[in-house]
Amino acid sequence: MTALERRSSVSLALIFALRMLGLFLVLPVFALEARKYPGGDDPALVGLAMGIYGLTQAVLQLPLGMASDRFGRKRVIVLGLLVFAAGSLLAALADSLTGLLLGRALQGAGAVSAAVTALLADQTRDAVRTKAMALVGGSIGLMFAVALVAAPVLTAAVGLSGLFGLTCALALAGVAVVLWWVPPEPAELKNAPRGRLADVWAHPDLLRLNLGVFVLHTVQLSMWVAVPAMLVQAGLGKDQHWQVYLPAVVLSFVAMGGLFALERRGHLRAALLGAIGLVLGVQVGLGALSASGAVPSLWVLGPLLFVFFCGFNALEASQPSLVSRMAPPQVRGAALGSYNTLQSLGLFAGGALGGALVKWSGPVGLFAATTALMALWLAASWKLRPVGRNEAGAGH
Repeated sequence: MTALERRSSVSLALIFALRMLGLFLVLPVFALEARKYPGGDDPALVGLAMGIYGLTQAVLQLPLGMASDRFGRKRVIVLGLLVFAAGSLLAALADSLTGLLLGRALQGAGAVSAAVTALLADQTRDAVRTKAMALVGGSIGLMFAVALVAAPVLTAAVGLSGLFGLTCALALAGVAVVLWWVPPEPAELKNAPRGRLADVWAHPDLLRLNLGVFVLHTVQLSMWVAVPAMLVQAGLGKDQHWQVYLPAVVLSFVAMGGLFALERRGHLRAALLGAIGLVLGVQVGLGALSASGAVPSLWVLGPLLFVFFCGFNALEASQPSLVSRMAPPQVRGAALGSYNTLQSLGLFAGGALGGALVKWSGPVGLFAATTALMALWLAASWKLRPVGRNEAGAGH
């Protein structure tokens, strides 16, 4: 990477990290802490409050992605972070589950993922873009690990409302990073001709990637409606869950080197399908564990979560990089907006679906549904022909 590419990658990864740390601090404890609020005895409503963030993100990712194509990436990012901060403050002041739901919904309206990833794509060459996206993905994974360690301690000290207050402060810190550290937008892209949204939706492989990110995040959030309870059943208190999560996340980063090696050798399709297969295998394993009726073992849950994070992190790094390569530059924000819209819909569907399935059919029904979704994604992705580094570079 050049010095400018490193600065862009690190600063934009930091924006993602600050925003996602706030979200992840809430995720491991939300289902348990929300029960203390009036209305918190309904698991379906708790799941909806957890996932509503994804629904409002889904509504606004595409419009804000297209707005970043027209009005500039940095303006849209600052606006989105301010809205996210306002939603965090509303949730911090909430005194009922309905108030939490409204705050989460407003948080989601600060939908800046498309604009941030589009700006990163604008400021990096195709040859290093997967590495740049992996840095963003790595920062998200690292924040997840930090949140898993810190969330129980912080929740004991300041409660769920305090976590949302901290999330507000982190979002405002992200605004400062945008204004004073992120490099200026490339001038040539500001004057580029505008493309059509139809160019995005007419591309079969972009549609496959959109389906993929929807399924991945539906499965991810659905899992976390059930996995914390399984860890508790295995004898691990909620304030000790990080002892499983942290090693699984950190070791999965080490395994990420295999993705870059396969990409360099021209085997990116095999790596993508393999990563989907890993996540599918984890759903089968968790389903079998739930159906057995036996008390879950940490020696089984730990390796399953490690394999999940290996697949998840590989897909999180490679898929947005592929979207940025395949989409014409003049609709890059719209393409990534579409991608992030489906990602956000997946987060909403995962929270709502996970809560409802656990309520009506227990963890066995939940993991049967996530297994079916992953199998569908694997079948739909079989014909995917990802654009490699050299092909993307030659097309520009």
